[in-house]
Amino acid sequence: MTTEYADSNGVRIAWEAGGSGPPLLLIHGLGYARWGWEPLVPILTERFRVVTFDNRGIGASDVPPGPYDAAGMAADAVAVLDAAGIGRSHVMGTSLGGMIAQELVARHPGRVDRLVLLSTTPGGSAAYPIPAHTLDLIARASTLPPEEALRTFVENALGEDPDPPLVARILAHRLASSQDPAGWAAQAAAGTGYGGSGAASAIVAPTLVLHGSEDRVIDHRNVDLLIESIPGAVGGVRPGGHLFFWEHPEELGGEIVSFLEGGDGER
Repeated sequence: MTTEYADSNGVRIAWEAGGSGPPLLLIHGLGYARWGWEPLVPILTERFRVVTFDNRGIGASDVPPGPYDAAGMAADAVAVLDAAGIGRSHVMGTSLGGMIAQELVARHPGRVDRLVLLSTTPGGSAAYPIPAHTLDLIARASTLPPEEALRTFVENALGEDPDPPLVARILAHRLASSQDPAGWAAQAAAGTGYGGSGAASAIVAPTLVLHGSEDRVIDHRNVDLLIESIPGAVGGVRPGGHLFFWEHPEELGGEIVSFLEGGDGER
């Protein structure tokens, strides 16, 4: 796939597309560029025109001064849709990308067909906060040797007793596409500072919400808050950690495809 660029108010956002069928925009989270969707892309491109992009602050996209916020990053996602010639699309976001997706669909409801939220939170005072262990890891990251910090983040994002080959596979990606520390901090501010602003309750698109049962990055109990807040939303907890779609791509990919093609989803 060829890298192309969208202009989001002067910020260059790198994106690419593959597959054919109804469009599906994928939005990743803190510290992960387009490669972060690797396990699901082969499954999804069989049925959809899949558009992936690097959030501002990572990959081939620009790194403007931070801090960033989810609403501003949602504007980047809209710019990608515009650049790809897509008026209306399915949207899937994970972690910080799920927060960005909520802002996108709440602010631009006409641009979103169906919505999938993975490993994310509605934000605000009523949400379950980011676990203290992960907040401490974020705070300590700058004091650790870079490779040690990345490995710790990868292990923390998987379930209990993470599979060593999977850790190595993700770590290799992160080392090969190292992120500007300023970009990482600016993205982190968007995630830790997300207040929600009632975005979830404003969502009208059919929505599937899934969360890993062993998530140590975002409290999995937020899945119930999102389902309660978004009219008609379905979903629930599935096996795995924060990156549960890396651990169980076939099962989750099948569930996501079924929902996007009109299925009702499961609670």
